[in-house]
Amino acid sequence: MGQCARIARDYSHTIAFTVGSNAAQEPTSSAEWKETMIGWLKSLFKGPEQVGLPSVLREFGPTHRPITHDGVSADQAGWRIHSEEERTVRLFEVLHPNVEQCILTYRVQMKTENVKKGAYLEMWCQFPGRGEFFSKGLHHRVKGTVDWASYETPFYLRKGQRPDLVKLNVVMEGSGTLWLRYVELLQTPLSG
Repeated sequence: MGQCARIARDYSHTIAFTVGSNAAQEPTSSAEWKETMIGWLKSLFKGPEQVGLPSVLREFGPTHRPITHDGVSADQAGWRIHSEEERTVRLFEVLHPNVEQCILTYRVQMKTENVKKGAYLEMWCQFPGRGEFFSKGLHHRVKGTVDWASYETPFYLRKGQRPDLVKLNVVMEGSGTLWLRYVELLQTPLSG
């Protein structure tokens, strides 16, 4: 008989959920309630699903010159960046990437030496008439001395969101040296 709202009480917390007319029986045990509620919460925050494999939109190698020149030099099949203070190093820009309804992924290989406060990737997407929005790889911040590893930061684009410029940066929060190589901008299609 259509959808109806039910209220259930579990450990003095009131929880509202929706069930269909032919839904399975209500959960009865604490474990069943927990499983049901976790599933419900996950469904609330679930975004669009990937519907394909990532493809490379743009690659940058040692023959490309980064936008920022100060403290940046070609080294180890990529670039060496040295800093004595906090700064944003502008690496590359991708003009009119012609993408929407996808995950843009900024991926690099990076190693560090004596990076005091941390370093992370930063991607800005500029949208016509709307301004710039960013994605920062704070969850993959690199600190100290670390050997080569892959790092990435994503930017989710909905249908109709078409950036006209993508900026790829690295942020150094203090002094230290880092090396970058295999800089890529990837696109992974999303469901509607």
